[in-house]
Amino acid sequence: MAWIQLVIAGLFEVVWATSLKYTEGFTKLLPSIITIAGMVISFYFLSSAIKTLPMGTAYAIWTGIGALGAVLVGIIVFNEPKDAMRLVFAGFILVGIIGLKVTSSE
Repeated sequence: MAWIQLVIAGLFEVVWATSLKYTEGFTKLLPSIITIAGMVISFYFLSSAIKTLPMGTAYAIWTGIGALGAVLVGIIVFNEPKDAMRLVFAGFILVGIIGLKVTSSE
């Protein structure tokens, strides 16, 4: 269950990071509400997951999911660059996430 909570936390990190772009410095109400709600939900699920999972592993995977998700949203939604090296380095993040999960004792 902790791993599911961690994935949910990571996905909501992507939600708040994406909606943050639309807040225009927290001057837009709806995107600001979504951003703050995403943060709260993300932190809630992360705090639930680290009750069971090692803190360092959980935090690294949480930030990895958020970083990789933000890169993918940037490429798909915001038409950010998708050159080969950028995708290779995003792949390294994915490998790190998988490696931490596979080597975790939980």
